[in-house]
This record gives sequence, C-alpha cells and structure tokens, in this order.
Amino acid sequence: MIHPRFLLCALLLCGGSSLAPAYAQKNTTEAETPAAALPEEKPAPYDDKLGRLAEILGSVHYLRGLCNPGKEDDWRTVMQQLLDAETQNEPKRREVLTAAFNRGYRSFASVYTDCTPAAVMAEERYRIEGATLATEITARFGN
Repeated sequence: MIHPRFLLCALLLCGGSSLAPAYAQKNTTEAETPAAALPEEKPAPYDDKLGRLAEILGSVHYLRGLCNPGKEDDWRTVMQQLLDAETQNEPKRREVLTAAFNRGYRSFASVYTDCTPAAVMAEERYRIEGATLATEITARFGN
C-alpha cells in the first residue's frame, strides 16, 4: 500500500528544503520479528516507479551535497522514511530500493567531482522527474 509520505517526498522534490516533523512509528527489525511472522513479500504494482524514485533521491542527494556543501541535505532522511513506510518486514524490497538509491548516488559521483552548470541542471531535472513520479504514484495508488 502506498504511503502518504509520497506527498512529503513530492513537496521536497518540488523545491522544499525542510522536512515536516516525523511521525512516531515503531520500527520492527528482522531480528525482532520471527521469520515465520514475516509476511510473504509480494511486489507492489508501483515498485518499478518506486525504484526509479529511489534512484532519483540518491542522485539528488549527491548533487545537492556537491553544489551546496554547507547546506543541510535531507534526501537521505527522506529515503529512510520511504523505506520505513514502504518496506517494513520486507527485507528484499528494502534491499532493492536501497540499491536503487545507491546506484543513483554513485552514477553522479562517478561523473561529477565539482559543481558545474551541468550538475545544477541535472539536479533540477531529476528533482522535477522525482516530483512527477511521486505525484503519479500517490494519485494512482494512494489511499
């Protein structure tokens, strides 16, 4: 089930820079949950788009850090919230989304070592694509 935090993600990708207060949730780790109690992992119908969104978050996280080194960057926090909301008790889905985030981060880290006009433009384009994806996912699969 798609979580309303996509709205937060969409807002942040559209240019916001501060996070709303985090909601208290009990995090259950694999070690705390017996294997028999874990539900069977089934891909969500929006997992492909969610994976792309995770990759975009990783890319924006790297590019924002590169071009605004003194500015606080919340993209890793947004990704963690997304993982907590979407993959609770689903370690395989969590791994896939984490890998997508890391792939996005590394893809730009391998190309850009300095903030350039192209890096700024890439960050803006990825932010727009991410906002569009988050809005589409929320509109189609939100509760």
